[in-house]
This record gives sequence, structure tokens and C-alpha cells, in this order.
Amino acid sequence: TTAIFTFISVWNEFFGPLLYLTDPELYTVPLALRQFVDSEGQSAWGPMFAMSVLSLAPIIGFFIAGQKYLVKGIATTGLK
Repeated sequence: TTAIFTFISVWNEFFGPLLYLTDPELYTVPLALRQFVDSEGQSAWGPMFAMSVLSLAPIIGFFIAGQKYLVKGIATTGLK
């Protein structure tokens, strides 16, 4: 359960990589998604939605692989 929550948290991290990475080729997925929106609020909707769906694939895969442990960990919370 902790591994699943940690993975999702680290995968969605935005401000840490924003502070430390200067090369756009090294940007993480959330930073790359942010580049689709320009300063005037216009965006390339098609590529942005395509990248959003692809960025969810690892999280969904990790959840499906560990779903049994996640449900078991949440269901037994507080029991001795």
C-alpha cells in the first residue's frame, strides 16, 4: 500500500523537478504537460490530451498490479 501511494506521489511531483531541472529534455511528465499551455492560456488540446492519457498508463498499471495489496492494506487499517 505504501509503495503504491509513494509511486503515485513521486510520479505526479511537479515543483521538485521544476526547481532542479533546467534542460527541457529532462523534464518529467507533469512538467512536459505544462509546456503545452502558453502564456496566453492557449493550448494544443489534442497532443495535451494524448499525453495525459499516456501519462496515466503507468499509474493504472501499477494500481492494477498492486490492487490486491492496496485493498487489503486499507481494509485492515486499525485492526490488530
